[in-house]
Amino acid sequence: MPVIGVQLHTQDTHVMIDNGILQLTLLNPDGIVTGIRYNGIDNLLEVLNGEDNRGYWDLVWNSPGTPGTTGSFDVIKGTSFKVIVENEDQVEVSFTRTWDSSQEGKLVPLNIDKRFIVLRGCSGFYTYAIYEHLKDWPGFNLAETRIAFKLRKDKFHYMAMADNRQRYMPLPDDRLSGRGQALAYPEAVLLVNPVEPDFKGEVDDKYQYSCDNKDSQVHGWICTTDQPAVGFWMVTPSNEFRSGGPVKQNLTSHVGPTTLAVFLSAHYTGEDLVPKFSAGEAWKKVFGPVFIYLNCTMDGDEPLSLWEDAKQQMIIEVQSWPYTFPASDDFPKSNQRGNVNGRLLVNDRYVSDDNIPANGAYIGLAPPGNVGSWQRECKDYQFWTKTDINGYFLINDIRPGDYNLYAWVPGFIGDYQYSAAITITPGSEIEVGDLVYKPPRNGPTLWEIGIPDRSAAEFYVPDPNPKYINKVYVNHPDRFRQYGLWERYAELYPNEDLVYTVGTSDYKKDWFFAQVTRKIDTNKYQGTTWQIRFKLDNVDQGSSYKLRVAIASATFSELQVQINDPKTNPLFSSGLIGRDNSIARHGIHGLYWLYNVDVPGKLLVQGDNTIFLTQPRSSSPFQGIMYDYIRLEGPSKLSSNEEYMSSTL
Repeated sequence: MPVIGVQLHTQDTHVMIDNGILQLTLLNPDGIVTGIRYNGIDNLLEVLNGEDNRGYWDLVWNSPGTPGTTGSFDVIKGTSFKVIVENEDQVEVSFTRTWDSSQEGKLVPLNIDKRFIVLRGCSGFYTYAIYEHLKDWPGFNLAETRIAFKLRKDKFHYMAMADNRQRYMPLPDDRLSGRGQALAYPEAVLLVNPVEPDFKGEVDDKYQYSCDNKDSQVHGWICTTDQPAVGFWMVTPSNEFRSGGPVKQNLTSHVGPTTLAVFLSAHYTGEDLVPKFSAGEAWKKVFGPVFIYLNCTMDGDEPLSLWEDAKQQMIIEVQSWPYTFPASDDFPKSNQRGNVNGRLLVNDRYVSDDNIPANGAYIGLAPPGNVGSWQRECKDYQFWTKTDINGYFLINDIRPGDYNLYAWVPGFIGDYQYSAAITITPGSEIEVGDLVYKPPRNGPTLWEIGIPDRSAAEFYVPDPNPKYINKVYVNHPDRFRQYGLWERYAELYPNEDLVYTVGTSDYKKDWFFAQVTRKIDTNKYQGTTWQIRFKLDNVDQGSSYKLRVAIASATFSELQVQINDPKTNPLFSSGLIGRDNSIARHGIHGLYWLYNVDVPGKLLVQGDNTIFLTQPRSSSPFQGIMYDYIRLEGPSKLSSNEEYMSSTL
């Protein structure tokens, strides 16, 4: 049976693209998806919603100088429709909205070109958008941009985003008053009288389904009410257009049923990830393409086979990146891009006399900046990979431009940055050779707590209150995704704070995953002071020791450090840091902070010592710190010649 060619049908108010597998219908000239007909189902999208509330690009923006992460919500509606490509193999259409000064203060000062592509024989469609800010336009802040699809609640009940993060989901009706009880913030609802009684007593919260960019390549829904079963999947084949790097977390799919492709957001980071554009700043960025993949079961197949098939399709899309078919000149093809390769080694003389291959390091190109600036970079493109067991890496298909090369190595603290800028031109093959990262280190490790991996997941995560369960995360490695875990601290430590004794305590059992506030009364909280107790057989009081504190997340918090006497002024204070909100949003990590505290030997004593870690800010249950790793180093034991040799490598 021959594959039917792609056909375009244009009407006054709608545009329909048909390839014989699916029919995609969009508002003309708005460029909002109103219908997806597939496998005998007239529309996969929620027919109870208005036509402009089914499948759309949106953004949140505000005027320059406005603090925070909120602003005006804008479902982007085009004002002009154009056919870019029309033949039997491909249809690409464009819906544009152009800005002029008459719209100042009313619309975000961007030209936006939304594209949709349907290919012959392809069970799905692609969409991407080009945002452009001209140099003479006023400034603005862009708090969020994404694509949202709202599926039919009478059909799509099973959601999947990972092999171990999938389930039948409640209905949106279950979140309404009478069926759902609002919890500490609007997104979290306790299901008290759900339509399906099996969900009673569970918590629904979209943040429980957040995911790191690096792991969020396919997610979506399965319709099990029809036979054959049908799947709707969001496939993101590249992270180059997402902000914040590989471990930035974003929303995926959630009750609605809703499926998102989030390109830019401040979730788990705060305002640091809100790009701020000034007047006189020209900017252009292509978001996407992403692929909306549709599949259905064959005779005898289990509905869950659609998830396995979607994962295979995701691999095909990743291997096909960068796509050859988008028509915009703003999307460079593979031969218009460049590659970088090399090897990353770690030089830590207190771990090994030899350089250590950086196994599983994250290494990538991001716009020029300072050491570690990639995690707050949110305007342009980033290109990341992981090193192999021997430290070798290859970064493919990099857009032309100027970059720095950044890296961080699980198992070691700090950030690496290659000293030279890297300029990518079309077809360039850049070999950087052996690079050596020398992580922060002054002396031998006297003791350490945790694993330096930018996450607090290795620490003690308590069982949730039985009243607030999400069954997906029972006996699950991501148990930190359960609701309300911040309240468990005061139950475990009702009067006295956490005390950790080096040599006898186990950080997996005895170090609570977050240093949170303690609730003392209704809407009243107090700061907490944790203790690390340790013995020193001898102390060099004329030398300096070093306390390394790596923080995986901070939310309106402050770290104060005192040595042996909690009544003295802090030896160190971070000041107010962090707006990640990872405690409330079950994130286990946000932005990374590293503090290196000089500890004069005269403050330490032979025998028993105590370090006090105080988080004094206490107006909310969600203020606090998630530690990544803590280490105390003794004075340097290397000879001056060894120090010189180490520093010049």
